[in-house]
Amino acid sequence: MIFAVRFALCLLLALAPLHARAQGDDKAMMIASDDADMAAAIAKARSSLDEFLALSDTPPPGTGRFKLKVMVADGNATEHFWVIPFKRTETGFVGILANEPEIVQNVVLGQDIEFTRDDISDWGYTRNGHQVGSFTVCVMFKKMSKEEADSMRAAYGFDC
Repeated sequence: MIFAVRFALCLLLALAPLHARAQGDDKAMMIASDDADMAAAIAKARSSLDEFLALSDTPPPGTGRFKLKVMVADGNATEHFWVIPFKRTETGFVGILANEPEIVQNVVLGQDIEFTRDDISDWGYTRNGHQVGSFTVCVMFKKMSKEEADSMRAAYGFDC
C-alpha cells in the first residue's frame, strides 16, 4: 500500500499566509507505508507529542508557527496534511487544513477538521528562525535530489 506524505514544499505553504497556501505550490510525495525511515519519524513525533503540546500551550519567546501533521484517510487512500492553527478540544483537536489535497477527496484546503492523537503523524514549530520537529520532512529530504534538499534546508531553517 502507498500513501501520500506532503512534500517538503508544504512547509513553505505552512510558513506563508493562508492566501499563498491556496495557490497550489505544494506537491505530494509518495512513500511506501512500510518505509522504515518514515515509520521511525512518525514514531519519534508521536513519542514527543506531549512535550510539543505543552510547549505550544505556553510558547517561549522566539518560538512560533506551531503546527501538526495529520493523517486523513479516504477509502484506501491516505494523505498527510499540515494543520495550522490547531487547538485542543474535549475529544481531541480541531484545526485548519493547510494543504490542497492531491490524493484524498473528503477534505479541502482551508477546511476545519477534527482529529485525534492517533491521526497525528508529525509536529513542528520555529525557534529563532530554525525548524524544530518536522521529522517526516527530514525523511523526505533523503528522497529528494541533494540540490533540492539543500535549498529547502537553507530557505526554511532545517538542521536535518
